[in-house]
Amino acid sequence: MNKPIPAKLLRHPIHFVSLGFGSGLSPYAPGTMGTLVAIPLYLLIANLPQSIYLGIIVVGFFLGVYFCHLTSRALDVHDHPGIVWDEVIGFWITMIAVPVLNWQWIAAGFVLFRFFDIVKPWPVKLADKRLQGGFGIMFDDVLAGIYALICMQLLHYILN
Repeated sequence: MNKPIPAKLLRHPIHFVSLGFGSGLSPYAPGTMGTLVAIPLYLLIANLPQSIYLGIIVVGFFLGVYFCHLTSRALDVHDHPGIVWDEVIGFWITMIAVPVLNWQWIAAGFVLFRFFDIVKPWPVKLADKRLQGGFGIMFDDVLAGIYALICMQLLHYILN
């Protein structure tokens, strides 16, 4: 059983972000809830120039390493399921260069990212087990996002 998250943690801006603006407190599928939170945030940045979009992902990743590390320490649990900022970054990676901004592509990205994040094919599972700290929390979702990104691009290629 995972350690419960004290509500007071949400009052701290860093923990609020790492806990997915509260979505990580969901008792059911917090990672899925965190990915759902990633969608409206994605819609805010989706139409930016690709270089800025990628820059936001890089900055979000490095902030996530720091934020998730601090939240993990505050909870005294490595990669607590409530820490879901890594799902946000993983979903944004999935959606790099998405061909069309519509609900079908967003749904496909959501399903593909959740699939790879849950199934954890090699080396995602290896990273999840071996890497520690904020970097470990973030990196397995980066890898899952890359798998989903490849699938999204292949899907676009096949459909066109």
